[in-house]
Amino acid sequence: MATQVASHDHYAGPPLPAFEIDTLPKLFFDSVDHRARPDAVLFKRENQWIPLSHREIERRVAGFAAALLELGVEPGDRVAVLSENRPEWMIADYAVLGLGAVYVPIYATLPANQIAFILADCETKAILVSNQEQYDKIASIRDQVPSLRHIIAFDHFSAASDVLTFEEMVERGSRTEDAIQTFRKRALEVTPDQLATLIYTSGTMGDPKGVMLTHHNLTSNVAAVRAHHVIDPRPGDVGLSFLPLSHVFERMVDYYYWAEGICIAYAESIEKVAENLMEVRPHYMVSVPRLFEKIYTRVMGATGIRRALVMWAKRVGEEFAEQTLAGATPTGGLAFQYRLADRLVFSKLRARTGGRLRAAISGGAPLSHDIARFFFAAGIPVYEGYGLTETSPVLTANRPGKVKLGTVGQAVPGTEIRIDPNGEIVVRGPQIMKGYWNRPDATTACVESDGWFHTGDVGALDEDGFLRITDRIKNLIVTAGGKNIAPQPIENQVALSPYVAQVVMLGDKRAYPTLLIVPDFDNVGAWAREQGITVSDNRALVSDPRVKEFLEKEVFDRLQGLARHEMPKKIAIVPDEFGVDTGELTPSLKVKRRVVEERYADLIERMYAADGDRGDTRDR
Repeated sequence: MATQVASHDHYAGPPLPAFEIDTLPKLFFDSVDHRARPDAVLFKRENQWIPLSHREIERRVAGFAAALLELGVEPGDRVAVLSENRPEWMIADYAVLGLGAVYVPIYATLPANQIAFILADCETKAILVSNQEQYDKIASIRDQVPSLRHIIAFDHFSAASDVLTFEEMVERGSRTEDAIQTFRKRALEVTPDQLATLIYTSGTMGDPKGVMLTHHNLTSNVAAVRAHHVIDPRPGDVGLSFLPLSHVFERMVDYYYWAEGICIAYAESIEKVAENLMEVRPHYMVSVPRLFEKIYTRVMGATGIRRALVMWAKRVGEEFAEQTLAGATPTGGLAFQYRLADRLVFSKLRARTGGRLRAAISGGAPLSHDIARFFFAAGIPVYEGYGLTETSPVLTANRPGKVKLGTVGQAVPGTEIRIDPNGEIVVRGPQIMKGYWNRPDATTACVESDGWFHTGDVGALDEDGFLRITDRIKNLIVTAGGKNIAPQPIENQVALSPYVAQVVMLGDKRAYPTLLIVPDFDNVGAWAREQGITVSDNRALVSDPRVKEFLEKEVFDRLQGLARHEMPKKIAIVPDEFGVDTGELTPSLKVKRRVVEERYADLIERMYAADGDRGDTRDR
């Protein structure tokens, strides 16, 4: 398959180079044998960062695998994990995979009833839990999962007598004679077409589906990312791992880090990422756009003289970035101004990421062109990519020297992309899933007989094969007047405001579109105090008519230039952030539109019914 652009409807990446490391156990042992870092992994305990070497990781993996064998875990058995990111998560992953069994990651934020569905659907034999909180979830649903025989805990806590301790299992298995050699022999018998993992989709529409990914799916994606040169690894490099490993994006990247000998530093938690960035000083990190949006809005939320300085630096930096990305070398007054802006503003932002970040990778949802340009201006290149759980996940990515802001890059090697007449992105390559677990009808509905997978996303290819994502097909709004609206670009434009934390566009089968706005309460609160507005809490803040007037102007001023049918006519302000625990977001931070519309149905109906208010008269 040669690199080509047949038309704006089709693009094929270059051929995927031949690779011998076609199973995850082979990937694991290759790094153990050829990288041999004393700090293959870092984790924090009692305020200290503790390193684990490649050889120590191998010892623990082999020991845990031996203990699992004693429990009767066999090839094809499903072993689930309900845990935050930590070394034990990875150690168990390689142990399970080396036995030919199937690892089933579950988001630690999921409630018990959703976990019960997953465990029962895949007939889990054993589950690993991180702590008492996660164990309590399993204990409450255990009678709903008759296949579950063993619960294994990472932490020591007071629990029922049937809970096994991970550490004790590792040590017991490590005492087995020739444990490492025995594990190697067994693990290297795993074949590329064997099922490696079941990853359940977030379930924005109905029950989640178990995505079946093989060893070849995942190792081919590691090989494709390596051949695409998304990053340029160097000796001593560190990657910070903080997206949930239950998310296929972080998991594949961690496989890549391991393969390249990049130290994997596990963040303590999402809440501790800012602190851990300063401590670990990573060279790489991957994230969903929400993190970059939060950083951007915090910087843009500066007030007074500081805001004037930030806005000047932003203008200078963006002009500098545009020229640099176009292949030019800025000189003269622009170069001088950029050096000054860098010293006064951008260097301080880089310092807050540890000062060594050479690349950040964004995926999971489209990243605003303006936000990406700002980070390039700040000397923190954010390379946006695209993929799905069903594609292992990477399909496309921007990379050094090949960047078009506002796109998700070109297809990685071995990957073909076509755009169907309805605008849907359809893809083919070695990373496409084996299918959905126990759902043959769902599989055939999205995977054609010749391997083309229907993504459900809408997009377009440019003349160079760079892909631009417009929206999800299911998200498209059709107004009562028959006008089609893609909400995501409009939502992204509104979210650039430092005063907006989250936004959802409404209007399907309605006369006109509207917006639900969750304010950035810190920045809106600061503005309110400057205006002499005193309120007791967030609900009082959003109820103040002066705040609503301010947010209306902020939102509508950012949407100048939209087509008349696209322009929202009203906004409604929501007093609480959407969250995973409250059900409005999936664990991968995608908005569950149906849940949001149901939860705020009364507010939405009042907004549409309230004729004559200020928003109703806007005709733009």
